Amino acid sequence: MTDTSIPRADESLDEEATAPVASGDDIEVEAEEADGAGREKKAPAESDLFRQSEIAADYVEGLLDILDYDGDIDELVSGGRPVVEVVGARLQSLVGQRGATLEALQELTRLAVFRQTGTPSRLLLDVGGYRATRRKELAAVARNAVEKVKEYGESVRLEPMSAFERKCVHDVVNAIAGVESESEGVEPNRRIVVRPAD
Repeated sequence: MTDTSIPRADESLDEEATAPVASGDDIEVEAEEADGAGREKKAPAESDLFRQSEIAADYVEGLLDILDYDGDIDELVSGGRPVVEVVGARLQSLVGQRGATLEALQELTRLAVFRQTGTPSRLLLDVGGYRATRRKELAAVARNAVEKVKEYGESVRLEPMSAFERKCVHDVVNAIAGVESESEGVEPNRRIVVRPAD
């Protein structure tokens, strides 16, 4: 049976790995992967990615109009993925507690892009610089966990995190020798375990 459902953000389009990531293997196959017929399919062209960010920006702008929020919207392509950044005052409610509202808005925006293009999107939505700030906080959490693992030689289980947050932690842990990380559990309680490398 063929699954024709729209991929969820925490599935193959997501930033986060489902297996141990200490080997340095990339989280996703970015450039090419074989399709069912053995042919290679290419990563989306820069122009396609920018088109996705334009569609997403239009969608977000419509949401801001409905909510009567003011914000400047930038659309760009960064790291091989479409990005939409919203900056302005009074936007904290669009981020929500620990980014929960932002994650939901990102998923809705990805679905809007899918609806127009027919292609799943790896769009990253940021509001008020939340993701950059959170990335720094998570780097500190990851380094602290690594220090504990190295000092005591025991695994450290972190609190449940979103896929974006887990990706940030995995990136930091993978850059440090002697430790590895993997995700365990099921959403919304999926968490990272940092442990000594074998």
